[in-house]
Amino acid sequence: MSTGTGASDLLHAEDTAVDEIVAGKAPVAARSPLQLFWRRFRKDKVALVAGCFILFEITVAILAEPIRKLLGAPPPNLQSTKALDEFGLPLGPSADHIMGVDQIGRDVFSRVLNGAQVSLKVAFIGTGLSVVIGVSMGMIAGYYRGWVDTAIARCIDILLAFPVLLLGLGLASACSDKDGCLGGVLQPGLPVVIAIIVIANWPYVARIIRGQVLSLREKEFVEASTSLGASNMRIIFREILPNLVAPIIVYTTLFIPANILLEAALSFLGVGVQPPQASWGKMLADATSIFDSAWWYMFFPGMALLLTVLAFNLVGDGMQDALNPKSGQNR
Repeated sequence: MSTGTGASDLLHAEDTAVDEIVAGKAPVAARSPLQLFWRRFRKDKVALVAGCFILFEITVAILAEPIRKLLGAPPPNLQSTKALDEFGLPLGPSADHIMGVDQIGRDVFSRVLNGAQVSLKVAFIGTGLSVVIGVSMGMIAGYYRGWVDTAIARCIDILLAFPVLLLGLGLASACSDKDGCLGGVLQPGLPVVIAIIVIANWPYVARIIRGQVLSLREKEFVEASTSLGASNMRIIFREILPNLVAPIIVYTTLFIPANILLEAALSFLGVGVQPPQASWGKMLADATSIFDSAWWYMFFPGMALLLTVLAFNLVGDGMQDALNPKSGQNR
């Protein structure tokens, strides 16, 4: 009897609370989309740890020079024969060089810090430009359709037909002269790498956004805006674009680690960041010939590259789950 009475009292209390909300007597705690996103995202502890690692790496990359001086490490391009043994071989980790030195006596720790700067620059600048161009072209193609859609779609198909590495090798070779190419706009090194990433990535973004826009332009809110006399630009940027924020964020976080690996691959092949600028990919290439006697020269930049790519992938997966309403209902 007591159990039945307690259950009936609980049901009565719930009914009373619902009646108060309906009557406007009780406040309703509304959550913004950002609050809902954070509520789902913080449940993924792995993604939170990966996000903290990314923030730590960005901070270290920004403060690379003060950190280097604080730890007493030499400049990244300083060659020192004192750091080599009597046979001219590089020395391993020590108090003076916490990650050892390379084959010409340069400090690996300082070069790993500089490599982090290069990777993050390429990741954010290259990915940002790719997303801006891809989203713009995808929205134009999906909204206007017709010959505009056909022209952009054929351009996307042509660019997607090129192997990325071969395209990178060809463009880097064409711009290898000291004057660069395109009237000096593309200089050898980092600008060429960013250009390769933009050319290789924006077609993927454009194709994804085009498909989303083709679906959104048939929705009722777009038809309502059109019937009210809204211009095409207003419909695209005020009605359609806000509904693309979630997929844009997700695909951006997934493109970043791919672009970091692409920069490392181009530098490994010798057509990416040019010496003496440090790059994780170039360090791995230089370490292949001395790996048997200097394991640290491959281990530390390799681990930095592995952890960075893994962290961005984990954050991307976590954001994809958090921005997907169905995943929030399943948890």
